[in-house]
Amino acid sequence: MQLDDATTILGRADFFEVCDAEQRRLLAFASERKKYRAGNVLYTAGDVPEGAHVLVRGTVASYQEGDEANPFVITTPGAVLGAMSLVVARPRPVTIKAVDNVETLFVPRSAFMKLANQAPDLARRAADRIRAELTGYLSAVEQVKGKIGSR
Repeated sequence: MQLDDATTILGRADFFEVCDAEQRRLLAFASERKKYRAGNVLYTAGDVPEGAHVLVRGTVASYQEGDEANPFVITTPGAVLGAMSLVVARPRPVTIKAVDNVETLFVPRSAFMKLANQAPDLARRAADRIRAELTGYLSAVEQVKGKIGSR
């Protein structure tokens, strides 16, 4: 894979708007293109991924353990799978599986954190982005909380 291709992929991924062009180029250099066949698992709930995947092509399904019947399907090129894995080494709550042939660009946490440590403004922008996304998720959950019956 050429460096320019990886840089373009990162440029299309919403999360990496927190990076300037040079930071995206450096991340592209450290990234790796990966391919998965239908049914292959990118990571399993409970795994501690070493970074995040940017969807290049294909379809993946995200589901919680024991709930394979109700997956969240992701088809958008540029979608970042596990953005939180770029900044924290924590077990993931979901399994991500390839529905068809999938190609991703894997961005290692070590490369992202090295850049963030060298550029405090990048670290701030990334934290702000993650905070905004989490706030949005929590707000959405709060809105439907009353509609969900307790089990």
